[in-house]
Amino acid sequence: MAEYTFFTNPMSRGQIARWALHEAGANYEQVLVDWSDKPEALLKANPIGKVPTIVHHHGGHDHVVTEAAAICHYLAEANAPDLLPGAHEKADYFRWLLFSAGPLEQAITAKAMGWEVPEGRQVMAGFGSYERTVGALEDWLGARDFVCGDRFTMADVYVGSQVDWGLQFGSLPERDAFKVYAERCQARDGYKAGKAIDGELIAAMQAEEKSS
Repeated sequence: MAEYTFFTNPMSRGQIARWALHEAGANYEQVLVDWSDKPEALLKANPIGKVPTIVHHHGGHDHVVTEAAAICHYLAEANAPDLLPGAHEKADYFRWLLFSAGPLEQAITAKAMGWEVPEGRQVMAGFGSYERTVGALEDWLGARDFVCGDRFTMADVYVGSQVDWGLQFGSLPERDAFKVYAERCQARDGYKAGKAIDGELIAAMQAEEKSS
């Protein structure tokens, strides 16, 4: 049995977890999830049927981890301590990992859905406004190579995925700080390996749809 069971769909946030698995050098078995027919094993591990979900088979126990940001950090803890933050990097690491999973994700989703935060209610929204949230991330990444400075950490898998997708799908503005940071992340071997696998899976799915 592989060390990890990885429930995913290539057209999902599962791409984040796959990149993290490759950065961590983890041995995993993928289980592809059909949105209309979710496997019982996934629903047992994660009752809401959400991907990515990983199951770590370790020490006679099965440890279920959901939520892409949590998966990233867990994999660093379990398999790649060199991708964890050092003592003086922890503040930046956790701040921007959770900023991207929280306020940034919320701001992008709200904008995509056309949800407007009423005047005077920005504090209640959690992210303030799309412009302020994006501006905060731009300022941070524009002043350093990676989230924690000049060293790549597992936080960059999550933050880098948000920026990569944001530029690809237009949910983030094409600003120099984002483009340069995305290029650094795209140069990683783990990124390339994960994208190659998901790219092939997506192409196969699209070909199957056309032939049906």
